[in-house]
Amino acid sequence: MSDQQTNMHPGLNLGYVGGGKHEESKVFGFWVFLMSDLVTFGLVFAIFGTMRNATAGGPGAHEVTELRSIAIQTGLLLLSSFAFSWASLAMKYEAGRWRFLIWFSVAATSGLGFLIFELLDFHHLIEIGAVPQRSGYLSAFWSLVGLHGLHVAGGLLWIGVLTLQILKFGLTDTIKSRITRLGLYWHFLDIVWIGIFSLVFLAGVA
Repeated sequence: MSDQQTNMHPGLNLGYVGGGKHEESKVFGFWVFLMSDLVTFGLVFAIFGTMRNATAGGPGAHEVTELRSIAIQTGLLLLSSFAFSWASLAMKYEAGRWRFLIWFSVAATSGLGFLIFELLDFHHLIEIGAVPQRSGYLSAFWSLVGLHGLHVAGGLLWIGVLTLQILKFGLTDTIKSRITRLGLYWHFLDIVWIGIFSLVFLAGVA
C-alpha cells in the first residue's frame, strides 16, 4: 500500500486504500469546496460585523441571545464532533460496521438536537418580532446563523445517505473515502460555530 494511497487527506490515515488519481481529484475538489465555503462564511461574518449596531430601534443582541439555549447547542455540536471522531477511529481500526454506526448515530442525533434547539430559537425570534426585515442587524444575524444551520441540515442528510450505503454495501474503501470527506465538513462546521458563538452571542451580550 503506497503512501500516495494511504495519505490522501493531509494529516489523516484512516486505513483505506485510495482509488488513484480519480479519487485524489475528488479529495482536492472537496478541499477547494471547503475553502470556498470558508470564504463565504467570512463574507457573512464581515457583513454581520458592519451591521452589529444597525438595530434601527429594534431587538438587539441581548434580546435575541438566550445563553442557556446557545450553551446547549454548543455542547450538542461538540458532542457530535467528538462522536464522529470516535466513528472515524472505529473505521480506521476496523472495529466493525456496527460499532462505527453506533458512534455515527450519536453524531447524527447530537447534530439533530442542535438543529432542533436552533429552530426553537428562531421561532422565539419570530414571536418577539426579531425577523430579518426588522433591521440590518437582524438581517445579518439570520443570514449568518441560518447559513450555518442549513449546512448542519445538509450534513445530517449526508449522514443519512451514507448510513443507508453502509447498511447495504458495508464499509468499502469508496464509502470510507466519503466518510472522511464528511468528517472534514462536519468538523469545519464546528469551527464556524465557535466563531458564531464567540463573535455573535458572547460578544453581543458582553
